[in-house]
Amino acid sequence: MVSTSHLFDPNLLGDDLKADLPQGYVIRPLSQDDFSKGYVDLLSTLTTVGDVTEESFNATFQAMRRSNIYYITVIEDTAAERVVASGSLICELKFIHSCGKVGHVEDVVVAKDQQGKKLGATIIKQLMVLSQNLECYKTILDCSEANAPFYKKCGMIEKGVQMAIYFDKDGSNGADKKTSTSESSKETADEVITKGINGVKL
Repeated sequence: MVSTSHLFDPNLLGDDLKADLPQGYVIRPLSQDDFSKGYVDLLSTLTTVGDVTEESFNATFQAMRRSNIYYITVIEDTAAERVVASGSLICELKFIHSCGKVGHVEDVVVAKDQQGKKLGATIIKQLMVLSQNLECYKTILDCSEANAPFYKKCGMIEKGVQMAIYFDKDGSNGADKKTSTSESSKETADEVITKGINGVKL
């Protein structure tokens, strides 16, 4: 019987990558107990987390569990009872490719004091195994240019260009706060729509 504390069935992970881990480390699905094992603190080394209470963490965890599309995988240092690495796989349902599935890798992070142990590579390999076990026809991710060589070593190839618009909490376009594009070359979404792409109005 699958533990209700796990985000998903641990059997989906298989056993192939357990030997890649240092002694005393385990790879497993995210658990609701991981709030007390430093999971949110780990995410804060990756990006802004904001105000996440144990109550809001548990509510989000249960919503993710019910949806059956979130597969967050973590590595725990069992001696320290601390989550030291994590990566997320979101399984998107499609109508194309015979109602296929696409895996999206997000939020790959390794604690700073744990780097050099190949935990990041193990997380990526595990997410690829998970993608195959979930019968995704492809798995994709976005990353910075600086991180691209790491993902290439993990077997991924460069494909396409990422586009994004960030929104502030009030619903306004916050892209100017998030992009490194020079001020002179920035265009608002309205300007792009009016101007069109390659002369074609949007």
